Amino acid sequence: MCGRFTLTADPQVMRDMFGLTTVPEGIEPRYNVAPTQPVAVITNEDPTTLTFHRWGLVPSWSKDIAIGNKLINARAETAHEKPSFRAAFRRRRCLIPTNGFYEWQTANGDKRPHFIYLRDEPVFAFAGLWEIWYSPDGDELRTCTILTTAANDLLRPLHERMPVILKRENYADWLEPGEAPIEALIPLMKPYDPDKMALYEVSRMVNRATVDTPELIEPVA
Repeated sequence: MCGRFTLTADPQVMRDMFGLTTVPEGIEPRYNVAPTQPVAVITNEDPTTLTFHRWGLVPSWSKDIAIGNKLINARAETAHEKPSFRAAFRRRRCLIPTNGFYEWQTANGDKRPHFIYLRDEPVFAFAGLWEIWYSPDGDELRTCTILTTAANDLLRPLHERMPVILKRENYADWLEPGEAPIEALIPLMKPYDPDKMALYEVSRMVNRATVDTPELIEPVA
């Protein structure tokens, strides 16, 4: 799964990496992005603009936004058929920029957090889905979820799942406007090459969503 991640890249780096024309001013580095918080997204509705959505997908038909707390991830293998995700999978896909993410290894009842990143990419993107939900008063809420797939050889000792990390050459395919054939999307959602990734153990301070400092990504002895 993916329950915490970072986004500390310089806005200009993100402009260049994703071909953006619009990036909000004053973006602060984030070292501990957590569910229900605003996350940076690039949607297939406007693929040259970076905007922010609430993390935790709220389907348009939901009566309560609390459902989003349970929908921070969507399984790549079944998202196209699950009622909560299938409409978004067909028509509302997004990139979720990141520098790395956290995963916990459980051993003898102890959970040790690790930071995972790509060796040669200063910023990359998770495959995501997004939705629009309207409150009874007509207020609009935009939300998103991160797709997950089976863990690769590097991540498997920590967890059986990992976020879908898209290759740069597949960004445009994922952000295809409107409906895209499921057959064209499924091949993009494979486990990422473990030889291009790395990880190390970090402080348990990351367990607290209120802590958001550079020390969180420093290796521990």
